[in-house]
Amino acid sequence: MAADQLRDDIQQAKDKAGITWGSNREFRKLESHLWEGERVEQILTGQYAGGLGILVLSDRRIFFLKDGVLKQVSEDFPFSNISSMQWNSGLALGSVTVFVSGNKAEITNVAKQLGKAFVDAARDRIAPAAPRASESQVAAHPVVQETEDVYANLAKIGQLRDAGVLTPEEFETKKAELLARI
Repeated sequence: MAADQLRDDIQQAKDKAGITWGSNREFRKLESHLWEGERVEQILTGQYAGGLGILVLSDRRIFFLKDGVLKQVSEDFPFSNISSMQWNSGLALGSVTVFVSGNKAEITNVAKQLGKAFVDAARDRIAPAAPRASESQVAAHPVVQETEDVYANLAKIGQLRDAGVLTPEEFETKKAELLARI
């Protein structure tokens, strides 16, 4: 591959975004920032952390890359850490916000026509990576239901005792059985 040639997936994403000027240093360095076997799906240009760079959607993560003469910035957001994505559109430009582990990263000055498509594609990737309810969480719901049943039964036996249907000894025995379930 010639020094000025980009890897096929990178070139396709660049062409799809219509990026013809700017961010050339980032494109040349992009392959060295990819993980083994990682494929680039979409690329946007935007501003983040005080610099203009590229926002990359790969098959494994989203990351921002700025490779300037005086400042280099690389920040990645694995799909498993992303809670949501947001697209805000202005008149000509917009912003992409990535919400990660209680923090957010906002990439501004994003081309309007590409930003929404990027966020939609990223959301499709994030949805499968979202944590599923574990068996312990699923099992916890019936425990709540069972606890509510115990309290309802305690109220019923209290009414039966007050009505004289149960003796105080029978009430105390049944109450102890019910409380043992909690």
